[in-house]
Amino acid sequence: MSNPYKGGKYAAKNKQNIQEPEQNNIEPPKNGSIKSSGTVACFDWTESLVIAVVVVGLIFTFVFRIVTVSGTSMDPNLHNADRVVISSWSYKPQQFDVVVLKRTVGLDEPIVKRVIATEGQRVYIDYDEGAVYVDGEKLDESAYLSESVKTTKPLSSEKLIEFPEEGLVVPEGHIFVLGDNRSVSLDSRFEAVGMVDERYILGKALFKIYPFNHIGTIKG
Repeated sequence: MSNPYKGGKYAAKNKQNIQEPEQNNIEPPKNGSIKSSGTVACFDWTESLVIAVVVVGLIFTFVFRIVTVSGTSMDPNLHNADRVVISSWSYKPQQFDVVVLKRTVGLDEPIVKRVIATEGQRVYIDYDEGAVYVDGEKLDESAYLSESVKTTKPLSSEKLIEFPEEGLVVPEGHIFVLGDNRSVSLDSRFEAVGMVDERYILGKALFKIYPFNHIGTIKG
């Protein structure tokens, strides 16, 4: 009796049911085009860093700037060598703002001063009383100056402007500025500064960032 499991139709049938495993058609990388995950991550990190640096650069070019205070004319609120952040973004000067001026009619160097009056307001300084009047009202400067501070004539040989009894009107597009340290400040009381054209404003001082023990907003 022949063995049904050897040869014959059974064997042929089983042979037909056996399938070879399929091979994946994966082509090898050409010219080393596959990047490791570490390389990709490094590239992404570098790209993000470059973008961040560019954005910060644009912000500090067109929105914020850092300037260094020179001199003592803004004592006690700003000191020599203090670094402050200023902004000129859509800025319109307001009374009591501290501003950085690029220049004035008689000065070619930047100065930092406080806005005392804006266009259309009338300014008068009573040196005997040591007080500033704006639109007939004695100016309240207690938010940023001690009550003991008086607006006296500055200790300088530079020529001062004269204040008639009715005061001086600030022209359109101009501001009247004073330094907080009234006895030494070169400001709108002098002919070299006078009424300052708003186009000379570099920006409003927002806060102090250096030295670190002076960090904070600027009183105004």
